[in-house]
Amino acid sequence: MVDLIGLIMILDLHQQGLSVSAIAQRTGLDRKTVRKYIERGALPPRYSPRPPRPSLVAPFEPYLRERLAAWPELTGQRLLREIREQGYAGSYTILKEVIRRVRPPRAPTFEVRFETAPGHQAQVDFAEFRVHFAGEEGERKVWLFAIVLGHSRYLWAQFVLHQDLPTLLRCHMEAFEHFGGTPREILYDRMKTAVLGEPEGGRGVVYNAKLLAMGTHYGFVPRACQPYRAKTKGKVERPYRYIRADFFMARHFADIGDMNRQLRQWLDGVANARRHGTTERIVAQHFDEERKALQPLPAGRFEAVLHVQRRLSHEGCVSVLGNYYSVPDGTRARVVEVQTTADQVRILEDGKLIAVHALLHGRKQRSVLPGHRQVVRAAQRTERPALRLMPGHAVATRSLGVYEQIARHLGGSR
Repeated sequence: MVDLIGLIMILDLHQQGLSVSAIAQRTGLDRKTVRKYIERGALPPRYSPRPPRPSLVAPFEPYLRERLAAWPELTGQRLLREIREQGYAGSYTILKEVIRRVRPPRAPTFEVRFETAPGHQAQVDFAEFRVHFAGEEGERKVWLFAIVLGHSRYLWAQFVLHQDLPTLLRCHMEAFEHFGGTPREILYDRMKTAVLGEPEGGRGVVYNAKLLAMGTHYGFVPRACQPYRAKTKGKVERPYRYIRADFFMARHFADIGDMNRQLRQWLDGVANARRHGTTERIVAQHFDEERKALQPLPAGRFEAVLHVQRRLSHEGCVSVLGNYYSVPDGTRARVVEVQTTADQVRILEDGKLIAVHALLHGRKQRSVLPGHRQVVRAAQRTERPALRLMPGHAVATRSLGVYEQIARHLGGSR
């Protein structure tokens, strides 16, 4: 087959008036070949396609198909980390082409992007997850509290078992301590623990009094997003999808403590270590700059006390958020006052403090303080109850021979 340079030479010599034989002699080609290309003219030569080079991602394609069939929302970066552990040495671009063939792209949506100044705003929400812990039957419902700083997109999150007000306040305080400061404004969805509703006139929002008190203590103003406009809180909505796809799916957890340990490693090593697609900056590095604009923490933690009345069980315990807390044995009242803070459960009888417990974060757990069960322990130390004699009665003293005769008599009567 003649290449393009050889074809041009044949046609050029032909235009100069050389015969087919002369051209064949000069180019070293057969006369039939020279005549064929002269008759064909200036058509480019056709080449057979090269055999395709083996793709670096091809050995991992069955694994990718299996993973995406079971978990279609897994992110490309998550899959890249998994196959790199198996020896993949190719680029992310090649992997994306395979993912695009296996999984159809999501329908495009259009949103208005709203940027905030450093330290100005954070966004908070809860999301429901269903998880199967090792050693337990069935699924359990857990909640993910997440707070995102609007400027740097730095993310702090924690799985919890309750979506109540004490949990909401505690998670805020732990997040602020992690940030080393507080933003000036926090945006909420209309969650019941934060937003109670609207006044009768329909203007404004009624916030939970404890949340307002916390805002005064830490220096932030709560703000509710507009009804049916959850996308105004998109900076925290999108991370929930990201956490589900890149962290939660296809993982195994022993309990909620293990769940949060794995989440913390993922947040530090992946989510906050990545280059954000919108800001085009490393999230953790961007946060180091935004941290300087946060308001300093106050001297002490916020002490929000929630007051409820609880009835004592027959075991001498009160139930608070699905867990049980003991009272002393001498407690006489059947109904006691319980004060719950972010870290403690305080129990009062007739206004007098009788027990202080550390708040339990699981379910169906028991906290029994030392000294609360003295009667039970005394009974356990007594192996056999002592014989009690009625007043005026006495036991006669007899020799052992009397009892031997009685035993022989009983043995012979059988």
